[in-house]
Amino acid sequence: MTIATRITDALPEGVPGRAVPAPSWHLTLRFLGDTEPAAAAGLERELRRAALGGPFEITFSSLGAFPREVRAAVLWLGIATGVSELRLLAERVEACARTGGFAPEARPFSPHLTLSRIRPPQNVAPLLGRPTGPEIPMTVDEVVLYRSLLGGGPARHEAAARFPLG
Repeated sequence: MTIATRITDALPEGVPGRAVPAPSWHLTLRFLGDTEPAAAAGLERELRRAALGGPFEITFSSLGAFPREVRAAVLWLGIATGVSELRLLAERVEACARTGGFAPEARPFSPHLTLSRIRPPQNVAPLLGRPTGPEIPMTVDEVVLYRSLLGGGPARHEAAARFPLG
């Protein structure tokens, strides 16, 4: 059974908003926004040079919401274990981005898997109180630089480059 299937099966019924399709699920270590090809190439070069660390395991656990549960615009699945390893990996990717010419990230890293976008925002507090079932493990063994394809529906993500851990 795939991780996506296990997560989908563990979610409570009636998840509000527009669901993010499972093939687009990802953990964002660093959001780049609209990026010139030269800047992307610089980041790629830095990521290839970097010691990103070895593979590690995380577990998905409870539901959460941004910006807050009573006026949620995003419903997400949190990380229970492996958070420190994920933060360290995000710090390494951030260092590569800065060396590659990107401005420092203004927002702190918040490890989560976005499940749905809710428009207009609504109160999801009753949903967050429900158990999501057992923690779901996953091995993190690579960093992927994604290109977002916009237009014609929800954003689609295409792998531009892969950087294996270890």
